[in-house]
Amino acid sequence: MKYAVVIENAGANFSAYAPDLPGCVATGGTVDETKQRMAGAIAMHLEGMREDGEEPPAPSALCDYVTVAA
Repeated sequence: MKYAVVIENAGANFSAYAPDLPGCVATGGTVDETKQRMAGAIAMHLEGMREDGEEPPAPSALCDYVTVAA
């Protein structure tokens, strides 16, 4: 499955979250590190949901960029 992930510049580092998985977050010193950590966080989050007898949600969030005239 592919889940949308939002990565934000937090000043001294980067933070990320998955809109379809409330509470699933990660941070890192670089974008690549944050992506890697987020992949692990999503895997752990889904595993925890399954262990609790919950069905993980299907990915539903979409990501895109919108161009705006400056």
